[in-house]
Amino acid sequence: MIKIESINKSFGSKKVLHDFSANFESGKVNLIIGKSGSGKTMAIKCMLGLHEVDSGHIYFSNRDFINISAFKRQQIRKEIGMVFQGSALFDSMTIEENVMFPLLMSQTLSNSEMKKRVSFCLNRVALKNVNNLYPSELSGGMQKRVAIARAISLNPKYLFCDEPNSGLDPTTASVIDSLLQEITYEYNITTVINTHDMNSALQIGDNIIFLNEGNFMWSGTKETLLNSKNNSLNKFIFSSEVFKKLKNKS
Repeated sequence: MIKIESINKSFGSKKVLHDFSANFESGKVNLIIGKSGSGKTMAIKCMLGLHEVDSGHIYFSNRDFINISAFKRQQIRKEIGMVFQGSALFDSMTIEENVMFPLLMSQTLSNSEMKKRVSFCLNRVALKNVNNLYPSELSGGMQKRVAIARAISLNPKYLFCDEPNSGLDPTTASVIDSLLQEITYEYNITTVINTHDMNSALQIGDNIIFLNEGNFMWSGTKETLLNSKNNSLNKFIFSSEVFKKLKNKS
C-alpha cells in the first residue's frame, strides 16, 4: 500500500497540490483521474521523488519516503516499476536490450539469467520473437507492451503508469488496460495509473481518486463512479468523449 498524507506542492505562487491525501491499495488498480492540469502527473512525480513536496508524508508500506536517507529512498525505488506516457523505449537498443536495461542496472543476475527473465516478461505481455527487433519495427500498442515488460522485469511491488493509453486506438487501449489489471492481480502489485480516459476508469478502476485543480475531491470504485453526488466529478465524467458519444447515439 501507498499512503500519502496532506501533500502540498507549489512552484512559486502557483499551488499544484493542495493538502492532498489518499490511499493506494495493494493488489488493486488505483487510478488518479482528472482533467489536464489537475495535478495528476505531479502527484505521481512526488510519489516517485522526482519532485520534493513542500510538506506532507508519503508512505510505501509504512516507510516514510520523505523523511528517510537517500540510501533508503533508493532501496524503495528499486521496488518501483514505471510505464511512461510515450513508452520511453531506447530507439538504438533492441527490444531485448530495452527490457534488460533495469536488470543491468541492478547487477544481481548473470547474463543468461537476465535473458531468461527478459523472455519471461515479453511472453507475459504476449510478445514473442521480438527480442532482436527495434522499437521502430513495432506498433504503438506493441511498444507499450514492451514498456510494461520492462517495468515488471525487477518484480516491482509498486507500478506507476503515466497515461498508458495515450495515442492508442480504443481497442488497443482496452488490451493494455486488461494487461495492467491482470499483472496487478497476478503479482499483488500496488498499481497507480494517471489517466483522464473514462473507458479505463470504468473498465479497471478498483480504487479511483479524482483530483480537481490540485484538490482531492472524491474517491470510490468503477461501480460507484457514475452515481457520485460530487458536482465537479460529474461535470468531468459527462463531458468526456465516452459520454458525448453515448449521448449522440441516444
